[in-house]
Amino acid sequence: MARTAVLMRDDARLAVFESGQGLPVLFQHGLGGDEAQAAQAFPDLEGLRRLTIECRGHGASSLGSTRPFSIRMFAEDILVAATDRGIDRLVVGGISMGAAIALHLAHHHVERVAALVLVRPAWTFTAAPDNLAPIRVVADLIRSHPLDEARTLFSNSEIAAHLRENAPDNLASLLGYFDRPDAAAFAEVLAGIAADGPEVSRATAAAFAIPTIVIGNKQDAIHPLPSAHVLAEIIPGASFVEVAAKATDKARHFADVQEAIARFLASNTIRSLVTS
Repeated sequence: MARTAVLMRDDARLAVFESGQGLPVLFQHGLGGDEAQAAQAFPDLEGLRRLTIECRGHGASSLGSTRPFSIRMFAEDILVAATDRGIDRLVVGGISMGAAIALHLAHHHVERVAALVLVRPAWTFTAAPDNLAPIRVVADLIRSHPLDEARTLFSNSEIAAHLRENAPDNLASLLGYFDRPDAAAFAEVLAGIAADGPEVSRATAAAFAIPTIVIGNKQDAIHPLPSAHVLAEIIPGASFVEVAAKATDKARHFADVQEAIARFLASNTIRSLVTS
């Protein structure tokens, strides 16, 4: 059972979750996800202390009034939560948007980051990548049409037809944005984050001296396997693991992700970097 707390950042009320004891690992959910999503992908093992902060507008966290929403904003919120808990140095990672937040922290707060866990990355080194265009389309439709009409327009679009055939799990996630009770307000988050980037250049990543694992899968248009390959090739010494596609076998996918993370975190090198 995760321990819960609240962090106030300006007028945003953020939900903070901790589970386990031992090696501190900041592990973040993806865009539209929450703590439960992070927990589903993270190994439930002794000796690991997982910290997850539900980003503004996600889960039990409020939106607050600060705009625009950005990866930098979410990263700074998360870093404050770690500092408040007396954690100076930790493993940082996450799924999709969580991986982008981890990349941002690895560059802009390198002294705090002992290792990186990048699961199904959606970003590499540019803002507003083409693979996130469907999210931007969803946000625009929600902001410009009544919700039922917006959902119908998207369901009947060429984008949806392509995803229905090639990446059904992505389509289900995108359609879920229309079903949120706060869909109109959350569209601001979708638009801001999908148009943003981790603020890390290829050259910067090529100079990282941080143990890294990159985890990717096929049949995923929002989180293309080539993006995972690029990060693993550019970050020095990074290991790459391809797991079962979430679109075809969710149970195996999450088991594979947990196993890959567990093996990576079992390294004595990583534990020494956290405590050094």
